[in-house]
Amino acid sequence: MATTAMDPDFPCALTIEVPFPTSRLASTALQALQVDKELSPLVSRTFALASSQDAREDNPETSVLRTEYKATTNRMLRVAVNSFMESISLIIEVMGELDEDVLAAGDQVEAP
Repeated sequence: MATTAMDPDFPCALTIEVPFPTSRLASTALQALQVDKELSPLVSRTFALASSQDAREDNPETSVLRTEYKATTNRMLRVAVNSFMESISLIIEVMGELDEDVLAAGDQVEAP
């Protein structure tokens, strides 16, 4: 979790980093999440893509979706993060079911 400068308007903050096996999948997740604007003016959200610090040699393309939330209260932060978690869970589930790269990677893992 990264530390960000304290914003007096939004004193509650949280950074969530979600790793993806490829930068394409991270970018797809980013595009899916950016469509929905934050509903409350009491919450600020930013997205960014970053390289994984623990990218393995066998997969240097690993990418991280970094989401930074700032809110006026802990309650508003919790509500926003809960919504994000539901959305990212659905996106990952759909990728697992429909994305060819994820299906191919799953087949390689299952093979002896």
